[in-house]
Amino acid sequence: MSNDFEKAFGDFLDRREYDQAENALFAMVRISFLAGWKAAGGNPPQPQKIFQLMHKEDTNPDAIETDIKE
Repeated sequence: MSNDFEKAFGDFLDRREYDQAENALFAMVRISFLAGWKAAGGNPPQPQKIFQLMHKEDTNPDAIETDIKE
């Protein structure tokens, strides 16, 4: 493939419209999978927190699990 193609494709992927289309496609796949899961007798997933905001003063750096070595 040419560099022009790669540049144009990269520019396309960087657009907000691509992100919106990708999010919509992911949502459709997840909804379809969930419908099949329920139809097969599975329980729907329990809602979970995606992330939790914490104030710097409320955290202890030694309590954070990491595999980064100093």
